[in-house]
Amino acid sequence: MVYFIPTPIGNLEDISQRSLNLLCEIDTLFCEDTRITKKLINLLNQKYNLNIEISKYISLHSHNEKSVLNSIDLTLFDRDVAYLSDAGMPCISDPGSYFIKFCQKNCIDYEVLSGANAALLAFASSGFESSKFLFYGFLPHKGRDRQSALNEIANSKYPIIIYESPHRIEKLIDELEKLIPQREVFFIKEATKKYEKKFKCLASEIRSQIEGLSLKGEWSVVVEGSLDCSGEEISKDDIISLEIAPKQKAKLLSKLTGKSIKYWYDHLCINNSYIE
Repeated sequence: MVYFIPTPIGNLEDISQRSLNLLCEIDTLFCEDTRITKKLINLLNQKYNLNIEISKYISLHSHNEKSVLNSIDLTLFDRDVAYLSDAGMPCISDPGSYFIKFCQKNCIDYEVLSGANAALLAFASSGFESSKFLFYGFLPHKGRDRQSALNEIANSKYPIIIYESPHRIEKLIDELEKLIPQREVFFIKEATKKYEKKFKCLASEIRSQIEGLSLKGEWSVVVEGSLDCSGEEISKDDIISLEIAPKQKAKLLSKLTGKSIKYWYDHLCINNSYIE
């Protein structure tokens, strides 16, 4: 059996008793970063007076998980093992999804334990009333992919949850301020930790709210859904089906997706044999 164990995102007391029991029973532990995991195990042993003794740590992260798992001796899974990401729920903006597929493919029993998750915590803390929301995780760092994601966020009728690092939080603030200045946003910094901070205001006001605050620590952001959507969204297919000139379509598609007008014009001409 492989157990996927969520780890605290800040407060050690958020780990479940079941997770602690399992860690005391296993010998082999897959983990995203062995240094971080060993530090966590030491802290848990001290805090709860435990004797968690892992005899074998296996580093398994987004850059090596395929090569490690595809070369591993499957008899290792005859005994219980566990996987821990650095913080929070495995597979949610963290490695683990390929490991799940590996277990499914090789008929290895596995179980995902319930536990800490920053996205759900942020949404619940935001106070936005919606039975639906979208989770974008970490946005692309730059270029057209990032602009495309930001355009989708601006046009979404549902609240959007975003993760951001302290190095790029100011960039995200600038982008939201320009794109959706009158939309409400919720920012939470260092969730569950001693210096947790929460801010809810218009996107145009968030910079003044955090002025003078240290930006260190992970951030989760929830963006209010667009009130202008009226339950309807324009899709790429809607624009492509319009009986208008390719250049006009390309301009509309560029605004919707963030990709260049030239990209869409070439795409339309190739796929529809437009000749001007």
